[in-house]
Amino acid sequence: MNNFKFSVLLPLLLAAFLGLGIFIGSKLTMRQTSMARVQSTGNGKIESLLRYINMRYVDSVNQTQLEDKALNSLLQNLDPHSTYVNAKDAKAMNEPLKGNFGGIGVEFNILKDTIRVVSAISGGPSEALGILPGDMIVKVEGKSVAGVKITNQQVFSKLRGDKGTKVNIEIKRNGHKALLPFTITRGEIPIYSVDIAYMVTPKVGYIKISRFGATTYDEYLVGFHKLKDQGMQNLILDLRGNPGGFLNAAVAIADEFLPDGKEIVHTQGRAEPRKVHKATSRGEFEKNKLVLLIDEGSASASEIVAGAVQDNDRAIIVGRRSFGKGLVQEEKEFSDSSAVRLTIARYYTPTGRCIQKSYKEGLEAYYSEESDRFTKGELENADSIKFNTKEKFKTPAGKVVYGGGGIMPDVFVPLDTTGHSVYLGELVYSGSINQFAFYYADHHRDELKKMQNPGNFDKNFNITDQILQQFVDFAAKSGVKPREKDLQRSKKLITVQLKALIARDIWNNAGYFPIILSEDPTFKKALDLAK
Repeated sequence: MNNFKFSVLLPLLLAAFLGLGIFIGSKLTMRQTSMARVQSTGNGKIESLLRYINMRYVDSVNQTQLEDKALNSLLQNLDPHSTYVNAKDAKAMNEPLKGNFGGIGVEFNILKDTIRVVSAISGGPSEALGILPGDMIVKVEGKSVAGVKITNQQVFSKLRGDKGTKVNIEIKRNGHKALLPFTITRGEIPIYSVDIAYMVTPKVGYIKISRFGATTYDEYLVGFHKLKDQGMQNLILDLRGNPGGFLNAAVAIADEFLPDGKEIVHTQGRAEPRKVHKATSRGEFEKNKLVLLIDEGSASASEIVAGAVQDNDRAIIVGRRSFGKGLVQEEKEFSDSSAVRLTIARYYTPTGRCIQKSYKEGLEAYYSEESDRFTKGELENADSIKFNTKEKFKTPAGKVVYGGGGIMPDVFVPLDTTGHSVYLGELVYSGSINQFAFYYADHHRDELKKMQNPGNFDKNFNITDQILQQFVDFAAKSGVKPREKDLQRSKKLITVQLKALIARDIWNNAGYFPIILSEDPTFKKALDLAK
């Protein structure tokens, strides 16, 4: 079901995907060495030019901004993943991989230009103070944040901060006339990389990993042992949309599925000697059936795991061709906490293939390659995929695999465009589906909670024609004009998405994933193979 958003959100997904700073690194491979200054080489032309501009340019110059632009331009001529990151962006980009950030601990939605609390994160400072789902944050430090067209980024800047610092907010709560004041001491808020682990059938478990960060392996083990205690025999591991992260996290996850001594991945570069990562004896799921899901959003560390189990004939890979990032970055930090991430090596799967896609045609062509897959029909037809037949390899069992452009699944499942329409695209772009789901859940919270758990909700709640009409009217007020033919064409996609999102607003991911996956063709195929 998540697939329906792909074609209509492709440019946004790609921008967000690249914005995450997909890179491979770990404490073993990312030597984060602080540099007080960068030494010039050769004739020192760059430093000389910057000094000349600073002294003689017709207008005043922001030296820091000029240096930032110069560094970006220089690195972009090397490869797509060698980048310069300023101090502010470096901190934000590293938070998901470190597994935590400083904040007040709420999930929020902006509805009708008001910050509404979706949930207070378990164990966080907001939960401890009694902040509830549905609460509206209307003032921060005495200043109104309602009705001022506030953005998500502005909310982050006001509510996030270093652990131990305080922030004063005022909340409007249904049933209370006066605003409720809270002084919140910011805490360390966890960012989870394992979205969910649950039993799909009495024998088949499902785990979804959204990124490979510092806490991913520990999170995986918690989920795995929970499912094992519930009788899991076979496992579906979902890496779709996972942009990667730390190399050591990917190696640790792959180690769980491979016997002692099997190669997981090796890296090598001009100045970097070959380094081989092998499985150890600690793996707890080395024999039972494993089905692994990938798509065009699976990159970097995700491809390491997929390549390791595919090349060792350990799993069935299901989905669509992965992104194709096989470059390793080393991060070096400047004294102001900005950093350079420089490509120092390539990684190779156990059969010896590098799955980095070509970047010879330049950055624009590289960045547009993912959207080109859609326009060229690759996402709907496996025959449209063009591999470099010169990079042909065989697994120990004799299966043919290719390098030079991502991991090709063993079982291809096309993008499901059934039910797509112009109206659906407008709904997704406007955010109307998410906003209405929160609005409905917020106004029926007590009634829905009486169902006690996501399973009862799934069985007993449906998006009726009356609720659907409420949604259409809601979207129309947000500027999305109704299209009756399109509505009928996309009705199933819309209703399932609404139901899943309403469930998420009440029970978080435990409510969302079982419903959304019930109409997911790739998941359905994986479940058939995992039984």
